[in-house]
Amino acid sequence: MSGPSTYVPKSGFARWMDTRLPIMRLAHDTVITFPTPRNLNIWYTFGGILAFCLGVQIITGIVLAMHYTPHTAMAFDSVEHIMRDVNYGWLIRYVHANGASMFFLAVYIHMFRGLYYGSYKDPREMIWILGVILYVLMMATAFLGYTLPWGQMSFWAATVITNLFSAIPFVGEAIVNLLWGGFSVDNPTLQRFFSLHYLLPFVIAGVVILHIWALHVPGNNNPLGIDVKGPQDTLPFHPYYTVKDLFYLSLFLILFAAFVFYAPNYLGHSINYIEADPLVTPPHIVPEWYFLPFYAILRSIPDKLMGVVALFGSMLTLFFVPWLDTGKVRSARFRPTYRIFFWLFVFDCFVLGYAGSQPVDGVLFNTPISLLLVARIATLYFFLHFWVIMPLVGLFETPKPLPDSIAKPVLQAAE
Repeated sequence: MSGPSTYVPKSGFARWMDTRLPIMRLAHDTVITFPTPRNLNIWYTFGGILAFCLGVQIITGIVLAMHYTPHTAMAFDSVEHIMRDVNYGWLIRYVHANGASMFFLAVYIHMFRGLYYGSYKDPREMIWILGVILYVLMMATAFLGYTLPWGQMSFWAATVITNLFSAIPFVGEAIVNLLWGGFSVDNPTLQRFFSLHYLLPFVIAGVVILHIWALHVPGNNNPLGIDVKGPQDTLPFHPYYTVKDLFYLSLFLILFAAFVFYAPNYLGHSINYIEADPLVTPPHIVPEWYFLPFYAILRSIPDKLMGVVALFGSMLTLFFVPWLDTGKVRSARFRPTYRIFFWLFVFDCFVLGYAGSQPVDGVLFNTPISLLLVARIATLYFFLHFWVIMPLVGLFETPKPLPDSIAKPVLQAAE
């Protein structure tokens, strides 16, 4: 925890403001002097990178909305207008489109780091839950945004995904009709999706504030997964971590810029440069790369309703992680058995992603092995990891001894 405020107003205006709206005190205590564990590594910089990505998406999205027309007869042409006629419109659109991929890349690294170092454990359960809510909101926002260019993949992805709700007994058809605004994906659908896509980033920003607020109550977790024992274990956030975060952000921006300027369409689908046609179904409908593991889970279940249950169940499972893990220590550094299963889970997610990117009747690397079978095994392991392996490993695993404090191993390493 941050403890009592150390902010001292240094001007008459600052003193006047501090007694009426202490926003400068809040910024000082939150960003400048907040005591942060002194052993945070590179993987802890992705929270700041995610905040940057959200800002980029909101700013570029607002500019794009000024030139976009949410109408089925004009949406595709308005995107081409942005690319060809608006000053630097191509840059703004490519930054926004690739920014979504960079956003998900950062959030996946952020989540895997939390799973590895046990950042969801007591007393940080609420931080994790708010993070999962942010992830679900990001997925909804990205899906809605993917439909807006009104290309072939946009239209058919919207058709396939919204049709999933029809599998829900009794209310499914009503939900689909509400999403569509009619009896098929058409102009009312596009207008609804544009409105929600514009709104949700601001909802995400609000939840981010709650996420940061929840983080500042117990303070940061750290790679050792042990509690802060005293001032010797911490450093003020500024300048130590502001400089460190800015350095790694600059490296992240190099990767970001490489995609924007050299491979802007690499993470997309060329078929989306064909205007939506309800009469022509693409041979292989596939979502963006960050949805592929969940798409594989959906397709691996032969029954439509059970596939939808598995899809939403995989996301719902993430909310229960703080209680499913029965381990006695937080960090996987001191949990040799859990560490093995963690890396198996990471591999499993890559397998699901690959399976989701291939046709449903495909085979594994020109072998007789069906990708559908691979996806089913990977889906089974996904649920086993959380609902069986994590509880059992925590009960039977013998963790390694924990260090006495953060400062002790850090100072020993410095020597």
